[in-house]
Amino acid sequence: MKHFTHFIPLTVFFIFYKIYDIYLASGALTAATTLLLVLNWLKYRKVDIMTLITFLITLTFGALTQFFHNDAFLKWKVTVIYTVFALVLLNSQYVLKKPLVRSLLGQDSTVPEKVWNNLNLAWGLFFLICGLTNIYVSFWLSQSVWVNFKVFGLTIITLVFMLISAIYIYSYMPEKLKK
Repeated sequence: MKHFTHFIPLTVFFIFYKIYDIYLASGALTAATTLLLVLNWLKYRKVDIMTLITFLITLTFGALTQFFHNDAFLKWKVTVIYTVFALVLLNSQYVLKKPLVRSLLGQDSTVPEKVWNNLNLAWGLFFLICGLTNIYVSFWLSQSVWVNFKVFGLTIITLVFMLISAIYIYSYMPEKLKK
């Protein structure tokens, strides 16, 4: 459930975009992301690295969007976040030799290491592809199309990829744990 709270700032962004404009939506996104970070800290007394990275990038690019009154910064934010996530995942696997996705998803020791490596690589590539796709959609299509892609397209694609990942992990679990 905790991972689904990350969609709250996105929902706030979309509502503000539809009611007002991209600049108020950017400010609302930054405020909602900040609030989510504070609430996570108050509830768990810690903030996971992905939430912190998202907050810092959102704060930076949100501030740049407001200061320069240019939505290109907000559009780049999505690609930067996805690229950072991809680099962190790929670095964890190829440099640190510990696939980060394993610790993010619960470190099930009954699943073979190769499965975690495959999943880590898949998520790293997934984030890279999403980041590159965002560049295309944000700079070659209309702002409205980009907002819908950001809010609905990337969200749906991510949820589908999460489901595929869960099925993939489940298929490698021992029978006794599947019941």
